[in-house]
Formats: sequence, structure tokens, C-alpha cells
Amino acid sequence: MIVGILGALVVLVLSFAVYFFKDLSANKGSLEKDTNFAAASGIGFITNFLDTLGIGSFAPMTALLRGFKQIRDRVIPGTLNVSCTIPVAVEAFIFITVIKVEIVTLIFMVIAAVAGAVVGAGIVAKLSEKKIQMIMGIALLTTAFFMLSGRLEWIAGLGTGEAIGLTGWKLIIAVIVNFLLGALQSAGIGMYAPSMALVYILGMSPRVAFPIMMVSAAFTLAPASIKFINEGAYNRKASLAITLSGIVGVFIAAYIVKSLPLEILTWLVIVVIVYTAIVLLLKATSK
Repeated sequence: MIVGILGALVVLVLSFAVYFFKDLSANKGSLEKDTNFAAASGIGFITNFLDTLGIGSFAPMTALLRGFKQIRDRVIPGTLNVSCTIPVAVEAFIFITVIKVEIVTLIFMVIAAVAGAVVGAGIVAKLSEKKIQMIMGIALLTTAFFMLSGRLEWIAGLGTGEAIGLTGWKLIIAVIVNFLLGALQSAGIGMYAPSMALVYILGMSPRVAFPIMMVSAAFTLAPASIKFINEGAYNRKASLAITLSGIVGVFIAAYIVKSLPLEILTWLVIVVIVYTAIVLLLKATSK
């Protein structure tokens, strides 16, 4: 079954890649002039490096792209989805092969996330810039809350389970929540932090969170990204730069890095996320 999942992921990602590079080729003469390829590449490397370590990439990528003025707010959700599709697929391949997870749980949660992403992307791609800013601000604050919850142990028993799969009502809850997370991912809220919290709360092993959240994200990003490409609601130059450098960041984080002061790094990311969320919300509510 694992081989089947990997095969389906290969087909999906290759289909996306053809679609993505076909769109880039058709628009190569009108790539965004305000986007610096080198700067976007650096952002892609750093954020996908952090993503592989479980910190997540959407929130810090949003903060860095906005901080270095590489992108318009209107196309942030689409750019996040498109640029992370291939790097996250690489992460999924790595973690599904090294961490054991019960196959039925994985399949049902992935299907739910994909369904949520397809529904969510179709709505988000048509939203106005102020609505995007509002959604992104709320999404970033939500992500910061989950990260802060993990740091301060606000949720009792978080991370103490040992199960590698779910059954009964716990599986039903996991499917429903993963559907919502798939939809929210289209709005720019990364699945990792809330997915980790979900897995922990339901009594599963913290290690199992990695294949579940990364395979779910990999399968949701491709169909959602195709919708954003259809709408032209993404930054082409930034997406290409982040995709290429992001793959490198994933491999280095997965195979070379042995230790990293993640606690300090996570606190720094939380501060940056909250700051960016406040700026976005202020802009969304201004006249």
C-alpha cells in the first residue's frame, strides 16, 4: 500500500510539474519584475529547510516574502501553494519511507485533506486583496497559537501518545479536521502545526505526525496549486525560485543536519509570525 501511495504521489506531482512549467513557458516574457530571483531563492531554501524539520514553511515564507517586498498580498496564497508543491512531495517521500504509520489512517486523512484543498482553493483564488489580508492575518495568528501551545504545553498530554493509527470516533474526528486543514491550507495556513496538535491530542506518537502531515500536504498542494495557476493567482518568478531552492533545502535538512537549536528558532518564528499577522490585519481593516 505504501508503494501505491508513493506511485500515486509521483503521478500527481509529475502532472503538476508539467502544468506548472507549461504555464511558466507561456508567460516567460512577463515574469514579475519586482521579484528578485536570488532573494526568493534564499527565502525558499530557508523556509523549506525549516519545513523539513517540522517548523512549517507557509508562515515564515509569508513573513519573509512580505518583509523583503517580493510579492503582492493578493497572490500570497497561490504562491505559497505552487512553490511548495514539489519540495513538500520530496519531504513526503522521505518520511513515509522511514516512519511507520497505519495505512488506513493515512489514506483516509489524505483523502479528506485533498477534498478540503480543492474546495478551499477555488474560493480563495477569487477573493479580493483585503479579504486575502484578513484571512492571512487570522491564519498566521492561528498557526502562532498552535506553535505557542506546543512550546508552553497548554494542551494536556500533548505528544505523550504511542499509537501509529486511529479507529472509530478518533478516526472520524481526524478525517473531519484534516478536511478543514486542507481547505485552510489554500488560504495560507500551513497544515504542520495544527496537524501535529491533532495527532498528539488523539493519542498518536509524535513521530507519526511527520508522514501524516507531509503526505497530506503533498497530496493537497498539487490540485490546489493547479487551480491557482488556472486563475493566474500566483507569482511565477517567486514560485520557480522557491521550488528549485526549496528542494535543496529539503535534502540538506533531511540528510545532513543532525541537530539544531529548534526551541530558540521556533520562538523567533512565532514572534515574526505574530508581527506579520498584525500588519496584515491592520492593512485589511484600514480604509
